Amino acid sequence: MRIAIVTGASSGIGRELLLAIDKEQELDEIWAIARRSDRLEELKEKCRNVIRPIPLDLGDLDQIDHIQRLLEEEKPQVHLLVNAAGCGVFGPFEEKDLKKQLASAQLNSLALTAMCHVCLPYMTNGDSIVNMGSNSSWQPVPYQTVYGASKSYVLSFSRALGRELKHRGVHVMVVCPGWIKTEFQAVAKHDEYIRYVDRWYEAWEVAQQAMKDLQKKKTVSILGAPVRNQVRLVKHLPVDLVMKIWCRQQGIE
Repeated sequence: MRIAIVTGASSGIGRELLLAIDKEQELDEIWAIARRSDRLEELKEKCRNVIRPIPLDLGDLDQIDHIQRLLEEEKPQVHLLVNAAGCGVFGPFEEKDLKKQLASAQLNSLALTAMCHVCLPYMTNGDSIVNMGSNSSWQPVPYQTVYGASKSYVLSFSRALGRELKHRGVHVMVVCPGWIKTEFQAVAKHDEYIRYVDRWYEAWEVAQQAMKDLQKKKTVSILGAPVRNQVRLVKHLPVDLVMKIWCRQQGIE
């Protein structure tokens, strides 16, 4: 059995990536993982491949054991793993709820790491892993302290893992989008700390670009020339200056 596994599949970029995969790939099943079972059930009517809804909260790392057991029982070929589940907390680190910040770090980085580990035994030459990073992966982000750090982890982890798996023919790509109109922003955004956005992109645009870049075997997928130019610039500027510019843009310096 040849499958794809998509986390964060109920909304946002995860949902759009699943729909893009369904359109482009011939698979026996797509395992759709997210907390909201009703949203996952809706995907059955929208997709031509068989959708297996798996309602789990990957913020609880123990629930990844369920995925591991399914893989052990069915022994599928995981042709594509997409780790798109994530969340963030915006605002001053010391003022924000500790449990929510730790949950964000755990979902964004540790759950993603665990999913890669449990799926890799079922992947072979020609299979791929797509991990969700962020434009925040490239720099420290004050007032998104934990979120930015967790996404920097994803970028570093994905690059290193891709190098390790090169001899096996398993490709790893990290997606690093800019500002995206999704439910994530509705939950995480606080106008007090996020006042300046140079440009909004749509989730489907990110998914479309990611699928094109995956076909080209790119290791990093970035949508939009402005975002790519920003990444290039950040690499050459002192870190303190980058953070100063960010704070000034948001009017919080």
